[in-house]
Amino acid sequence: MESKRQQKFAGVLQEELATLFQREGAEYLPNTLVTITKVRVSPDLAVAKVYLSFLSTNNTGLSIATVNSHAGEIRYKLGARIRHQVRVVPSLTFFLDDTNTYVEHMDKIFDKISKERKEQGKEEEEETTED
Repeated sequence: MESKRQQKFAGVLQEELATLFQREGAEYLPNTLVTITKVRVSPDLAVAKVYLSFLSTNNTGLSIATVNSHAGEIRYKLGARIRHQVRVVPSLTFFLDDTNTYVEHMDKIFDKISKERKEQGKEEEEETTED
């Protein structure tokens, strides 16, 4: 359970990182839209886990690796933006947010179940009309 302080700090980080990626994200990932979906901060506010979602990319693993390779540079730029708001700029670790993939997978499963139920209902209907 995150404290109010952690949640507030995570919100500030998410907002500032979103602005940073919007303005300078093309340096790291050209022709790719990066969305910061969630930020989790440790209780001491020294470590931040940043979850990203990508649009217009074929290889999300490579995209995450690229962003992580520039984590120090991103942290430095973030520090320049929030230096008057915090004592310590947290170390950043970037992760892939696979929520969209999971939602698509679940939608496919539900569609399959729905089709099977419709087919099963039609078969039961045909059996009752034959009697």
